[in-house]
Amino acid sequence: MKSLFEKANYEDILARIDSLNDSKVGKWGKMNVGQMVWHCQVPLKVAIKNKPTKKAGNILIKWFFKKSLYNEKPWRKNLPTTSFARATEEKNFEEERKILQKLVSDFYLLKDKTDWNPHPIFGEFTPDQWGAMQYKHLDHHLRQFGV
Repeated sequence: MKSLFEKANYEDILARIDSLNDSKVGKWGKMNVGQMVWHCQVPLKVAIKNKPTKKAGNILIKWFFKKSLYNEKPWRKNLPTTSFARATEEKNFEEERKILQKLVSDFYLLKDKTDWNPHPIFGEFTPDQWGAMQYKHLDHHLRQFGV
C-alpha cells in the first residue's frame, strides 16, 4: 500500500491538491470541493495531534472496518463519515486548501516517528499503517474530484 510517509507519494498528493480549483465537481457524494478539502484535514489533525486517549474504540468498527483503512482495496463511493468530519457548511476553498497542504507537510515530517498513541476510534496502528491510511483517504477524495 502506498504511504504518505514515502516522499514520491507525499509530493504526488501535494501536486494533486495544488491542481484542484474551486470549479471542480465531485464524481460522487454531496461535498463540494471546498468541503472536501476541509474534510480531508480532519484525519490529518487527529494523527498530527496524536493525543493519548483512554477510549478503546468501538470493537465492531475496529473488527469490520479497520483493515480497510490501510489495505490495497479502494474504498467504495459514498461511504458514510463520522459526524465530526462531515462538512455541512460552505468552506472557503483557497483557505482550506492552504491548510490541507500544510497539514499534509506536517504529517510527512512525522515519517520517522515510532511512538504513536492509539487512534481514538480505531485503536493501535503501526507507523506504516498511519502513513497508508492517510494516503488512502486523500487519494480517495482526490479521485472523487478528478485529480
